[in-house]
Amino acid sequence: MSALDADLVEMKSCRTKGLCCGAGGAQMFKEPEKGDKDINVARTEEALATNAEIIATGCPFCMTMMGDGVKAKDKETSVKVFDIAELIAQANKIKNDSNA
Repeated sequence: MSALDADLVEMKSCRTKGLCCGAGGAQMFKEPEKGDKDINVARTEEALATNAEIIATGCPFCMTMMGDGVKAKDKETSVKVFDIAELIAQANKIKNDSNA
C-alpha cells in the first residue's frame, strides 16, 4: 500500500479474529436486534479508537454500515469512509497530475 502514502492501522478485531460490520448478517436490511448497541456502531467505535481520519474498506456493505456508524457517533466531519479502490484511484490521479 505504499502507493497510498498512508499509515495503515488494523482495528483490534481483524484477520482471524475479524468482526463483521453486521451487513453480512443482513443487519442493514432489518431492525437492530436487542443488545447494548448496533453492531456497526461497535465496529465503528473500534475504527475510531485507532484515531483514523479515513476508514478504508473493500466491502460495499461495510461502506454503508461504517458510514452509518460514523454518522451515529457524530464524526462525519472528521472521519471519512472510502472504498479502498477509491483511495487507490485518488492516489493514482494525484501521481498522474504531479507527473503532468
